[in-house]
Amino acid sequence: MLSIQDILETNRMIAENKLDVRTITMGISLRDCAHPDIEIFCRNIYDKITRTAERLVRVGEDIEAEYGVPIINKRIAVTPIAIVAESCRSDSYFPVAQALDAAAKTVGVNFIGGFSALVEKGYTKGDKILIQSIPEALARTDRVCASVNLASTKAGINMECVREMGYIIKHAAELTRDRDAIACAKLVVFANVPEDNPFMAGAFHGVGEAETTINVGVSGPGVVKRALEEVRGENFGAVAETIKRTAFKITRVGQLVAQEASRRLGVPFGIIDLSLAPTPAVGDSVAHILEEMGLESCGAPGTTAALALLNDAVKKGGLMASSFVGGLSGAFIPVSEDAGMIRAVEIGSLTLEKLEAMTCVCSVGLDMIAVPGDTSASTISAIIADEAAIGMINNKTTAVRIIPVPGKQVGDRVEFGGLLGHSPILAVNTFKADDFIARGGRIPAPIRSLTN
Repeated sequence: MLSIQDILETNRMIAENKLDVRTITMGISLRDCAHPDIEIFCRNIYDKITRTAERLVRVGEDIEAEYGVPIINKRIAVTPIAIVAESCRSDSYFPVAQALDAAAKTVGVNFIGGFSALVEKGYTKGDKILIQSIPEALARTDRVCASVNLASTKAGINMECVREMGYIIKHAAELTRDRDAIACAKLVVFANVPEDNPFMAGAFHGVGEAETTINVGVSGPGVVKRALEEVRGENFGAVAETIKRTAFKITRVGQLVAQEASRRLGVPFGIIDLSLAPTPAVGDSVAHILEEMGLESCGAPGTTAALALLNDAVKKGGLMASSFVGGLSGAFIPVSEDAGMIRAVEIGSLTLEKLEAMTCVCSVGLDMIAVPGDTSASTISAIIADEAAIGMINNKTTAVRIIPVPGKQVGDRVEFGGLLGHSPILAVNTFKADDFIARGGRIPAPIRSLTN
């Protein structure tokens, strides 16, 4: 039973500390939509999504109004298109992206994810077509998001795909050079991808999921920052306990919203993703949490240790609040989406290399990183390989969402707008890895993969 104090505290977290439910994401299986004729396939997709998610946005808005909890985005995730489109007689899946985009607009969701391929051990015909279709799909649609999983602890790293993704990202950037390479902001390259992640751009509906599910992503960096202000000067045990208690409260809000959405839509509840997802708004920053622990600026020595504590405490607190925690669940460090991260890059305390070190202990990886437009495809591939290696060896999810902005150099700024925010252009090591990336093949799985 909630006490008056609990209700007042939740209201304060929402009103003063920017607590929100970042997304309600409906997962929809498209496996029964497959058809050799791509026009019929696209029509099947459009019909199923618009029928299944017809009430998603309205229900989200009703819950938001009734409970006073801000729900920032309503989203859809679908079965990886490389799987369900493989039976189509077509050499491009761009029409499928158009069908997804049209369905998303019809039902009114902010984004739709699942223009995706799972290729950690190798390609199929559908995987190759999907990946080649990504640049056009993201450049010529508004709400479609894409992802590629090219590494895992069990399989190793598909270096053929690592090499290819460097060119795919460069091509996507070039096709949207008049919009600051915005297509790249809708593309994530993963290692150890979770199949129930509600956050974009990496969401898709995994093949082991139910016909439909409701997954909810909560967020509250500002709430955690405010709580830590109350324990300034105390030891790290007190810091960890404070974060755990706060994460518990944040997750309970998400659990309430998830259960209500599930009940009203008649769709099974999947998971709560309790990630601390920042925004460009002042007071909603993961970097500021780290600085509240005693760092002069995010990126200073000690940052990785502080982030490790934060990530672990968030998970421990959230697991006590819900029996079904999944997705990514921890702390995100997207540069352009976090006011504190942006400032840290601007003053020089946060570099690409330090961000890479931080990805060893955070929930995702190099996220929303804007780099010079003349960064080569092989350099981008090498950055992806490094992140994939971190994920593979540490048996954790890592990802790269990197944006080579045509015409921009270090010292310039780029504006993406909305939750995607803005960012300075980060410097990239100029020494080359061309011969390394050109080797191709597959980096074998590590010894820790043999756990059966």
